[in-house]
Amino acid sequence: MHKKDKSGVDMEAAYREYAELVYRFLYSHTHDADWSQELMQETFLRAVDSIARYDGSCKLSVWLCQIAKHLLWQDLRRRKRMDFAELPEELPDTSGADGETSVIRGERTQELYRAIHLLPELEREVVLYRMTGELSFRQIGEILGKSENWSRTVFYRAKQKIRKELEKYEL
Repeated sequence: MHKKDKSGVDMEAAYREYAELVYRFLYSHTHDADWSQELMQETFLRAVDSIARYDGSCKLSVWLCQIAKHLLWQDLRRRKRMDFAELPEELPDTSGADGETSVIRGERTQELYRAIHLLPELEREVVLYRMTGELSFRQIGEILGKSENWSRTVFYRAKQKIRKELEKYEL
């Protein structure tokens, strides 16, 4: 039997149920597995410390993702103050046939992310959650306080905008 606190939430069960969702949510923002894992763990530590304040006005998964987003923004602000000492000294090897392919792929990826960046904030979040966080439309809707159908519609419309933007780069 799992221990529940005053709020009635079993945090061990919550961790088993939502850790992957929180990780994907964070990964959709960071694109860094280790950083996402670290923030996910910190999210659950903070949740345990503040579970008494969880009032049930939103789904537990949404509350956890709100904590995760807050921690991410805090960490980003802290990292911005760091100097450039953490930048890698060497660029990846792009020589040879594989290098050319890698450069082309990199350029296309940059164009894609440039197009995504031009989207309005909510559309951009839906696309990034779906593409990089691999979240379901239901999960995206829950995180953003919207319906699954809303998430699908926003994603479809955003894809259309991205396609239009990418056509500008085609020869």
